[in-house]
Amino acid sequence: MKIEEIRNLTSEDLNKKIVEAQKELQNLRFSNASGSLEKPSRIHELRKQVARMKTILRERELESK
Repeated sequence: MKIEEIRNLTSEDLNKKIVEAQKELQNLRFSNASGSLEKPSRIHELRKQVARMKTILRERELESK
């Protein structure tokens, strides 16, 4: 997901996407620990995606003050 797509989402949608990504990240970590993970780079991608979404939420929070 690109940054422009993230910025176009509402705050509620962003929160939902963050929760979904964190659940997927947890599942990937379990798969990695058991040795059955096919694409380890996906963990890195998801971590960055969650950070981007949280950053956008924080920017919006600061703008509203």
